[in-house]
Amino acid sequence: MPADADRPHVAAQRRAQAGARLVLRGIALNAALAAVKFAGGIFGHTYALIADGAESLLDILSSLLVWAGFRVAAKPPDADHPYGHGKAEPLAALGVAVFVFLMAGVIAWHAVLEIRTPHQGPAWWTLVLLGGVIVAKVWFSRRLVAAGEETGSTALGAEALHHWSDAMTSAAAFVGISIALWGGEGWETADDWAALFACVIVAFNGAGMVGKALGEMMDTAVSADFEAEVRAIALAVPGVRALDKVRVRKSGLSHLVDIQVRVDGDLTVREGHDIAHAVKDALVASAPHAISDVAVHIEPMK
Repeated sequence: MPADADRPHVAAQRRAQAGARLVLRGIALNAALAAVKFAGGIFGHTYALIADGAESLLDILSSLLVWAGFRVAAKPPDADHPYGHGKAEPLAALGVAVFVFLMAGVIAWHAVLEIRTPHQGPAWWTLVLLGGVIVAKVWFSRRLVAAGEETGSTALGAEALHHWSDAMTSAAAFVGISIALWGGEGWETADDWAALFACVIVAFNGAGMVGKALGEMMDTAVSADFEAEVRAIALAVPGVRALDKVRVRKSGLSHLVDIQVRVDGDLTVREGHDIAHAVKDALVASAPHAISDVAVHIEPMK
């Protein structure tokens, strides 16, 4: 059994390991879908599907980056990293966002080339294939969103965005191919225009993910509701008379808290020490979000 002081870190490691396993399932899904998309794009004469297949390959590379980030984040604190390795998780999310921009640029460039080059129209059965891809991607994206919200993982949120972006490009391709089939001769490039439009959506969401990952790496303040809950838990500890500063920052899959607690100035050092430990234990055990460490500073009431 881990020591009480190590339990928050052990819990964070378990969340990281669970996230890594989910990412590996996503890699397997993307590998299968990439093969299906490339085959459908080549034999069905639609670049939108080939672009989708290229996106799935980029998804695999970015997922490997996220998986590596989780593996590093799961390591316990050591002499060189006393606060743990949690920052590897948002760093991996930032890498995924870079892949999202790269993917959008490559697909947009090739889509423009296809628009300018006359080519054969798509086959009708590619719509059936795309329908299956969209369902699979939306389903797995929702799984990742739920897991990311449960663990507070920025990297899983980035992975969910990547799978959702794949679903959106597939949906755009579905619409474009449908227009090309309905319009007939002269409308062969409709799926290419759809792929180009999807790139705008993908890039927009990538920008949002960059902001979120950078915010976490720069220790952006947590939400006001979260801070209020931390304050309420600390104030409920017997002996706590008031609070001064409360600072909370996210570190990977957990949070670190710095808090100044005011107590009766006539208490002994040991009594103040006991109250500080009680505040830390209450926050680690009862906080609405995972808290792995708390630094408590005791101040006397004037």
